[in-house]
Amino acid sequence: MQLLKPSLDHLPAYRDALQKGWSPDNLRPEAAQEHLVRMSKDPITFVSNLDDPTARAGPVKLPDGSMVPRLPSIRRWIWDSDFCGHISLRWQPGTEALPPTCSGHIGYAVVPWRQGEGRATAALIALLPEAAALGLRYVEITTSPDNPASVRVIEKAGGVLVKTYTADKALGGHQTMQFRVALAPA
Repeated sequence: MQLLKPSLDHLPAYRDALQKGWSPDNLRPEAAQEHLVRMSKDPITFVSNLDDPTARAGPVKLPDGSMVPRLPSIRRWIWDSDFCGHISLRWQPGTEALPPTCSGHIGYAVVPWRQGEGRATAALIALLPEAAALGLRYVEITTSPDNPASVRVIEKAGGVLVKTYTADKALGGHQTMQFRVALAPA
């Protein structure tokens, strides 16, 4: 398993996953169609905006349709002989704090035909050193109590349950479990 920075070379595999119905956004299935439209209009800009450590790509659409400022972020494609999914890291420089409209530092989604193979766990563990290199002392990761596979992924990466709460209305207002993973200093 490798984590690859999004590239034009691997874009056809990403497009194929979207066309098969996979969405890179667990809270917004319609994001798949939005990505297909944007990549067909300007593939170079589309790919460069996926990895956005300076937050230049503009606002982010939330599940309720509202728009919020983008946080600095990086995205990596999970690759194991083909596209398996993605994992992303977002942060606010100089702090572990996140705005209430951001559900966690790390988000991931694995294509259905590659789930259950340990790819999400491996990707999460592989991404943690990048978070530490940014100066973060810990990352917070959220999931639904109805997603035991995601709970196992987070726990295998060292996640400890911090709290269960109702997510911000803009994020769907659903029950959410928040985990914290302590990071080793870079």
